[in-house]
Amino acid sequence: MGRLAKQLLPFFSLIFVIVLWSILDTSGNFLTFRNFQNVLMRSTPNMIIAAGMTYVIITAGIDLSVGSLLAFCGMIGSLTMLLISGGTWEQIAGGKPVELTAIAMMAGTMSSILAGGLCGLANGMLITRLKLAPFIVTLGAMSIFRGASYLMNHSKSYAVSDYEWLDMGEVTILSSFHIPSSVLLMIIVLLIAGFILKYTRFGRYTYAIGSNVQTAFHAGVNVKGVLVATYTMTGAPTGLAAMIITSRASGPQPTAGLMLELDIIAAVIIGGCSPSGGRGSILGTIVGTLLIQFLRNGLTMLKVEANVQLVVVGAIIILAVTADQIATKRES
Repeated sequence: MGRLAKQLLPFFSLIFVIVLWSILDTSGNFLTFRNFQNVLMRSTPNMIIAAGMTYVIITAGIDLSVGSLLAFCGMIGSLTMLLISGGTWEQIAGGKPVELTAIAMMAGTMSSILAGGLCGLANGMLITRLKLAPFIVTLGAMSIFRGASYLMNHSKSYAVSDYEWLDMGEVTILSSFHIPSSVLLMIIVLLIAGFILKYTRFGRYTYAIGSNVQTAFHAGVNVKGVLVATYTMTGAPTGLAAMIITSRASGPQPTAGLMLELDIIAAVIIGGCSPSGGRGSILGTIVGTLLIQFLRNGLTMLKVEANVQLVVVGAIIILAVTADQIATKRES
């Protein structure tokens, strides 16, 4: 399989899925603007997290904790909003409504992003300083973040129904064009992540570490620093995605993000990132995320149960990795 064919395969796979569901959908609801808008809106948290995961997988790492971290950050951000708005512990723990101030909502959003960044930083430090395998560290972190989410309010949510701008809000562009706030944030994150990866020294170092970590080290690359930064860059966007989902659900859920890491990793790998490192792009990740979302969307329209969808996504991951390994062997 040539390099160009490998780059175009995710895009053609996305087109194939859209055409397939268009044929199989007898209701006529799939090929509608409303459905495509719905898929895009549902994709925003995943794309934001996947942008950071792209860096991690390019370095031949992995982060299994993003789903649990999303729930933890949502709880942190919501608690911050309620406390700054003057809510008492009795009100907060009892789920009673507290009128949120604009400053409190901004502070809560920033605290969620900060919490995600610090947790990602901790993952990176454990991996680099103690020389632990990313799989082991993030697997343990997945359990820690999920447990912390349950402990924060005895497995109950917080009431932040006033926090709705990240879901319902819109930004007006050129006096007439309205773009949902979550989509605008997603575009900003993707543009920044794509620019850094393609046009900066840090992006080149990321590819170098994934291609051959020893060669990168002897070439003067600060391998530990870059790796810590990549895990931090995965954690911080997860905090932002957590607040988008919190806004959408009118409150954080300790169970939020269950199995989310499956969709994120699948999207990045399907988008062209090699699990062995050294290859990948933000554009490919965007295509991979949309492919997963359209795949789930079509299966839902065909009334395929969620458990079967998990089987399908898992099978696609295996197929994508198998195709990558075969292509790599042929190239070598």
